[in-house]
Amino acid sequence: MKFNQFKSKIESLKTLELGGLDAQFKLAPELRLRYDADKIKANKPRKAAVLALFYPNKNNETTFLLTKRATYKGTHSAQISFPGGKVNKTDKNLKETALREAFEEVGVFPKTIEFVRELTDVFIPPSNFLATPFVGYINKRPTFSTNYEVEKTIEVLVEDLLNEASLTTVNLSTSYMKNIDVPCFKLNDYIVWGATAMMLSEIKELFNS
Repeated sequence: MKFNQFKSKIESLKTLELGGLDAQFKLAPELRLRYDADKIKANKPRKAAVLALFYPNKNNETTFLLTKRATYKGTHSAQISFPGGKVNKTDKNLKETALREAFEEVGVFPKTIEFVRELTDVFIPPSNFLATPFVGYINKRPTFSTNYEVEKTIEVLVEDLLNEASLTTVNLSTSYMKNIDVPCFKLNDYIVWGATAMMLSEIKELFNS
């Protein structure tokens, strides 16, 4: 998808009905429960926000950014995710959280980002976060600068996300599950699963609407 095609879709992307949990759970592990709002509230999750950032590559193809998290002693060590993180007391709202985190983690200046819309919250049981995804874009490829939380940036073509061949299933073992088959996207030879895959599933449905 050329970037001008993406930009021509922006107004419709802003107003299309979101796929919500139905879209997200196409890429959720079978053991993943659908928590209703009351149960999520009872868990008192920490609030977080992430940014799905779109921009043109050198060939003017629409690209979005993922990151490989740094390796650390924690639930989401070395996983593939969008730039993002937990709310700070100084953040005015969740959108500001997403923009601040994108600046801190990959060096993208908030003022350069055009906001498109907020997506459906994703509850992340292992870490007890409620993450709100935001979609934004920049008219030219940013120069990325990563901090200690990010091992590397991963630039993915929208065409690859929309390609059904990118969908697969892998068997995973983590600190909180063993030998579980999970649906995922294979993008740039990286396995993208869990909350990030659920967010991408909703984004994919928006593009296909």
